[in-house]
Amino acid sequence: MPDFWRRLGAPIAFGLLALLTTITMVSDRRAIRDEAVGLPWWQALLLEVTVPVQKVLLSPVDAASSAWDRYVDLVGVQDENGRLQERVRELEEANLQFREALVASGHLQRIAAMRDDFEVEMLPAEIVGLDISPWFRSVLIDRGHAYGVRSGSPVLTDQGVVGLVTAASPSAARAMLLLDRQSAIDGVVQRSRARGVVRGRGTGELEFEFVVRGSDVREGDVVITSGMGGVYPKGLRIGVVRSLADPGGRLLQTAVLVPAVDFGRLEQAFVMMHRGPTMELLYGEPGDRDVEAKAGSADPSAPASANGVARVETPRP
Repeated sequence: MPDFWRRLGAPIAFGLLALLTTITMVSDRRAIRDEAVGLPWWQALLLEVTVPVQKVLLSPVDAASSAWDRYVDLVGVQDENGRLQERVRELEEANLQFREALVASGHLQRIAAMRDDFEVEMLPAEIVGLDISPWFRSVLIDRGHAYGVRSGSPVLTDQGVVGLVTAASPSAARAMLLLDRQSAIDGVVQRSRARGVVRGRGTGELEFEFVVRGSDVREGDVVITSGMGGVYPKGLRIGVVRSLADPGGRLLQTAVLVPAVDFGRLEQAFVMMHRGPTMELLYGEPGDRDVEAKAGSADPSAPASANGVARVETPRP
């Protein structure tokens, strides 16, 4: 008997299940046709037992399917995140370029206005280097005498005076800043018209030296170029008076100025394509002097100046 159940147990169990399934299907169709409301007790019992068992059997499959879906979603999110990050970088670069273009456009508008004010051609130049010497304050610009830049040409921005070109090569030039100790400009207080000399201190400040008697200088006064000396045009901003030193009975008094130009953020400047008569005397081109000397030696009857240099007069037509 045990051998019989071992050999035929599985087929008999399969047949019983098939029979039970057939009976259930026929009963369901009959119940639908007869519009029965409830299930027979044995079908209800079978349904109650089958549902939990089916949930337990299907839970690993559902978990694996859900994990796979989440993994596929994460892979897609990671790829999309990479694309979005690349797009953000592109937009940031474009935004930076737009802002630089706006800054450059603002510079061009201001230099156009300055050209109208002074009626002098100005050449835009980029600051490409700083002088590392502790005794001098100067910068390097990317324009030289191939562009018409010469020693003695004023350098400025729309904020005010920057300095003076002291040396030039074909494609670069060195400009001494207003902060340098060797720098000196004739200045005037815009409010009271009190005149004095502005000198560099080798630091981030300037000093304004003026005669005490008859001068009205106060904190907050704006000091501008006076135009005297023929170096800088009149009316350029130099700085603002921050403090006044006690004269102590001296004839001259000194005021500390904050420069109008922020030299720590200086990126672009403009070279005035005009050199005053004082700078022509100091920085005259060697070729010009040779021409004058030859012209003087060729005409012994030409009148001589006080310093012994022949004065050449060009005949007018």
